[in-house]
Amino acid sequence: MACEGNGMSDERIGEALIKEVIEEELRDIPSEDVPPLTPLAGGVNTEQEKKMVTQLGKMIRIIGDRVRDDKEFQDAIDGVACGSGSKWDRFKEVASKVFEHGITWERIAVLFYVAGKLAVRMVEAHLPQSVREILMWTVDFFKNNLLGWIRDHGGWINSFSELAAVSMQRVSSISFHSYSLMVMFITGMALGSFITWRLARQS
Repeated sequence: MACEGNGMSDERIGEALIKEVIEEELRDIPSEDVPPLTPLAGGVNTEQEKKMVTQLGKMIRIIGDRVRDDKEFQDAIDGVACGSGSKWDRFKEVASKVFEHGITWERIAVLFYVAGKLAVRMVEAHLPQSVREILMWTVDFFKNNLLGWIRDHGGWINSFSELAAVSMQRVSSISFHSYSLMVMFITGMALGSFITWRLARQS
């Protein structure tokens, strides 16, 4: 059952999550260089949705470390920010590359992370007005190409187990102590979301 069936909206959560990831990536940029990202229509409107967006955002940042070290992805991001021609067409090319082997929760997370990095590149290229475009392009791609898949696979609530597993793989090379803390952190997030989901269903 997708989130729609328990009072939460997969569409609202996805839109808010994209905005959350982009804003997090822009956090280290001087505020005067960053245009305000006005709230998207609707927005998350329950505590359960807000908690889910926050927790998913944390896991996406862990998973995004893979993209940070992937030269091919970085070149593609730079190509959208600095290349000639339609940025929308180049954005779609990057998105198609992310999903060239099919849709998974991890690849959805990677796309959102790429959107955040692309927003940073736009500001660095003195094109801050394009940050809003990146947000809208990513939301459009999400609605047209990913939302149906997410609903068919049980909604965002079902993403936690796979994203938590991928997140743990990403940190497997760090010290055992840090790894143990990360396992507890991610397990707590997943358990908290499950409890929240059950409470939402019962209310």
